[in-house]
Amino acid sequence: MVVRESVIQRLNEHLKSKKSEFIAITGRRRVGKTYIIDTVYESHLCFRLTGIQNGTLNEQLVNFTQKLISYSQSTLITTPKNWQEAFILLKNYLLTLSKKKKHVLFIDELPWVNTVKSSFLQLLAHLWNDFLSKENNYILVVCGSSTSWITKKIIRDKGGLHNRLTDIIRLKPFTIQETKAFLNYKGIHMTNQQVIETYMIMGGIPYYLNDIRRGESIAVAVERMCFMDDGILKSEYDNLYKALYDNPQDHEMIVTTLATSRTGLTRQEIINKSKVLAGGPYQRAMEDLLLSGFVTEEVTFGNKKKGSIYRLNDEYSIFYHRFIKSNKKYVSGIWLQISASQTYKIWTGYAFENLIYNHISTIKSALGIASVFTEISAINVMGTKEKDGYQIDLIIDRKDATINICELKYYNAPFEIDKKYAEVLRNRKQKFIMHTGTRKQVFTTMITNLGIIENPWSLEVIDKSLSFSDLL
Repeated sequence: MVVRESVIQRLNEHLKSKKSEFIAITGRRRVGKTYIIDTVYESHLCFRLTGIQNGTLNEQLVNFTQKLISYSQSTLITTPKNWQEAFILLKNYLLTLSKKKKHVLFIDELPWVNTVKSSFLQLLAHLWNDFLSKENNYILVVCGSSTSWITKKIIRDKGGLHNRLTDIIRLKPFTIQETKAFLNYKGIHMTNQQVIETYMIMGGIPYYLNDIRRGESIAVAVERMCFMDDGILKSEYDNLYKALYDNPQDHEMIVTTLATSRTGLTRQEIINKSKVLAGGPYQRAMEDLLLSGFVTEEVTFGNKKKGSIYRLNDEYSIFYHRFIKSNKKYVSGIWLQISASQTYKIWTGYAFENLIYNHISTIKSALGIASVFTEISAINVMGTKEKDGYQIDLIIDRKDATINICELKYYNAPFEIDKKYAEVLRNRKQKFIMHTGTRKQVFTTMITNLGIIENPWSLEVIDKSLSFSDLL
């Protein structure tokens, strides 16, 4: 496997452990949870169960029975009436296995298995507490695409599973560097600019990236995957949130609302625009989206009491609402037509900003401040009759008495700063210092996709410039 080295190492360490292990693996849909467990633990799997979406209790039990028959190679097993009987059958099978090697039990899409009033979770906890944890040769792995469900029901459980996990692995989308490495491994060698565009459309989701074909231009790949009738990303959104949440209507309304805002929205703005009911419905849906990583919570610089700003940071969801949703009827050449539009240019700025926010640790490393504690924020000061307003998309507030105010620019060529733009940057920096009253040193930092053209104006107003060649 070309990426995920640290995760693979952790999983392999559990095989060497002298005790049984209980692992929860979380991560959004299509991020590769199942693949990494199947790959690393392939020769150690003694039982593997995948829940059936919207399946009944009986359907889950029949599925369990068929898997147990397959692994135990016993034809004498009949479908149990409940999970208590099912776990007795499973325990009896496990007792027949050799104690000289680690055996992995993998329950995938656990939220789907745990149907209403089935007592599955309580009985799984009992199996671990009463049997598996007392042995030294088992690894129990549970996972599900609903990160919020796994977090609430397993990781934060106050019942039989409380503090029972021995490891929690949070599988995140590939970074842009990992995306480039993954594509290279597949024999797809893109320029840095093409990697950036790919990432802005589909993020670092392995399942999506794996559908890109060798010898295919990015324009052809996007048209095929996102706009043709059988493209995997044309209909992906229809089940993206439905597969994660039992009642996804509120989640989808919040996502749809946030997709219209480049700078993010406050709680009240989201409620007003989405029509999601304030209180419980909003709180539950937003917590789910935050835990699952689809939405991030940020603060306004120097004003934490003002309340949080929420941003949609899932690349595919943003792209879907901007382009796929309104172009359901396929017309040949549609993507080249869209990518020449003003709407596309506006989207690239939004998507590039989102990409930067999702790679703050990479930005910090490139700035040489990886070990410096920082707080990330933005600021948007509305103008008045007396004073002009200003906006800064990214502020890196450092504990070493320094602030980086970052200008983010996505452009189709190296960006050139002229006299007029230099004046804009100079005034913005001064407004920030005056408005915030900061006594810290303030650096103007330029982050672009293709870099800047060095000239007297850039040398005067830019303290540090980063391009994606520095990050890739």
